[in-house]
Amino acid sequence: MSDLKKAMFWSAAENRRVLCELCPNCCRIAENSSGRCGIRENIGGELIASGYGVVSSVALDPIEKKPLYMFHPGKRILSIGGFGCSLRCPFCQNYEISLEYGGNSEFGIRNSEYSGNGTAFMNMGRHLLPEDVATLAVQTVADGNIGAAYTYNEPLIGYEFLCACAAAIRDAGLLNVLVTNGYINKEPLIALLPLVDAMNIDLKGFTDGFYRKVGGDLETVKETIRLAHSSCHVEVTTLVIPGENEDDIEPLSRWIASIDPEIPLHLSRFFPRYRYSDRVPTPRETILRLRETAKKHLSNVFAGNM
Repeated sequence: MSDLKKAMFWSAAENRRVLCELCPNCCRIAENSSGRCGIRENIGGELIASGYGVVSSVALDPIEKKPLYMFHPGKRILSIGGFGCSLRCPFCQNYEISLEYGGNSEFGIRNSEYSGNGTAFMNMGRHLLPEDVATLAVQTVADGNIGAAYTYNEPLIGYEFLCACAAAIRDAGLLNVLVTNGYINKEPLIALLPLVDAMNIDLKGFTDGFYRKVGGDLETVKETIRLAHSSCHVEVTTLVIPGENEDDIEPLSRWIASIDPEIPLHLSRFFPRYRYSDRVPTPRETILRLRETAKKHLSNVFAGNM
């Protein structure tokens, strides 16, 4: 097992099971099985970060695409994606890599190159080391890159790789951005925050019932937003789904304002995807109307995907 990356935040359980303590799912994982996220695996009675260094895509994106509109606007960021997620959103916009990627497969090669033309590679199933990520980030500084963003799937489930990459990026004098659902336990979050410069946190709705639908917990995400705001730049995104969470925008924006009315809120349009492929897209008029509602409480409200 010397070549396997042992996970952090777990404890031994009965019958050679392990209890993963990274997120509130608290998966009790039998030997030779993985947790709900698909990339934390019980091997020989130890929790292994089996997704360590496995990436689905790498690209040099505008920082606004994260979306971060008030953190180094006009710059670009090297964006790293993996596989898997801690939630089960039936409307997932990236379900191919988050929910239906085939579990703990072994992917590709461990090597990467930057083309030098302003766009980094995007390739399924590569292996990268943290120093590879830092090298790519430094190579793209001339193209406007300010650091690395951990995005596309849920980055927190790859906690060990995330921490190692973030430390390497910091050592290179660059910045770390986290695009996340915010579904993480308090202890690992507090340990991670000193390495994070900005976060966009997905606040999916504002009722316990809505969060039960996606397999999560509202209070956990609210606590993540509170703690992150005390440590780094934070922006919040809500995907507005017709007939599902439109009524949440007013109380959601009022709650964000209770932390800081300057926190930016991005209201994004839903498009039919995954198990909601038979739904209609969110009308532009709905986003514009809800933006006005949110602006009663918040100074910076943006209408996305218009």
